[in-house]
Amino acid sequence: MIELISDARCVQCNLCVSVCPTNVFDKVDNDVPVIARQNDCQTCFMCELYCPADAMYVAPHPDRLIGLSEPELEQAELLGGYREKVGWGPGRTSISSHAFLAQLAKRSVP
Repeated sequence: MIELISDARCVQCNLCVSVCPTNVFDKVDNDVPVIARQNDCQTCFMCELYCPADAMYVAPHPDRLIGLSEPELEQAELLGGYREKVGWGPGRTSISSHAFLAQLAKRSVP
């Protein structure tokens, strides 16, 4: 489920608004889009994949997320983390699912 759009990182391109298949976001003129219908999120990761600024965090297991702040997500390298793992973005290479699972097992979220 979409949990966060970083105000500091967002470039207001509104790609997340455009690619979301369930219309979770509302565009705001000259500002960061709003997560308007979070419960409609299907955890498809499309918004995070298309975000050119790595400004989004989609939680694969939202029931395990307990009030993580943006600095904690950034420190754990979770902002745009899915996008990085699949190799989207300049200079990135996708990793195998085995390596991805090994990295997840080692990483502890604060």
